[in-house]
Amino acid sequence: MTELAVTLLRLGYLLLLWIFVMSVMGVLRRDIFGTRVAARAPGARKRATRSKPARPPAGRTRPGRLVVTAGPLSGTTLPLGEASIVAGRSPACTLVLDDDYASGRHARFFPREGQWWVEDLGSTNGTLVGEQRITSPVPLAVGAPVRIGHTVIELRR
Repeated sequence: MTELAVTLLRLGYLLLLWIFVMSVMGVLRRDIFGTRVAARAPGARKRATRSKPARPPAGRTRPGRLVVTAGPLSGTTLPLGEASIVAGRSPACTLVLDDDYASGRHARFFPREGQWWVEDLGSTNGTLVGEQRITSPVPLAVGAPVRIGHTVIELRR
C-alpha cells in the first residue's frame, strides 16, 4: 500500500472514532439532563377548550376539569371534553408530566357511559386511585386522587 492510502485509512478511522465518541456523549447528555418537553403551539389551549362536553345524564352534573393537586405541575387544570386525556412524560401526551417516576404514556382518562374512567397504560410504576393500584379501567369519582409517580390528579366539577 502506498503511504497516501495508509494516511487516508488512518484519517478515516480517526473520523469514525470521533463520530462514535460524540454519539456516546449525546446519549449520556440526554440521559443525565432528561427529555426535553416540546413547547405546544400557541393555539393548542384554545382548540382544547372548544370541544363541546357530552350531555350529562338527567339529574347529574358532569365533571368539568382535571386538576393537578400535587407534584411539579401543581395547579395545572385541563378542561374535559369528549376526547380522552393521556398523561405521561412523552411530549405527545395531552398532559405532559415532568416526573421521573412517570412513564412515557402512563395513564389515560376517558369518558364512557356518562362518567370518566382511568386506566393504566402498562406503566412501570403503576397508577394508583386512592391507595389502590389499578390494573384495568376503573370509574373515577369526583375528588378521588389519582397518583402517577409524585403527581396527584383529581377530577373536579
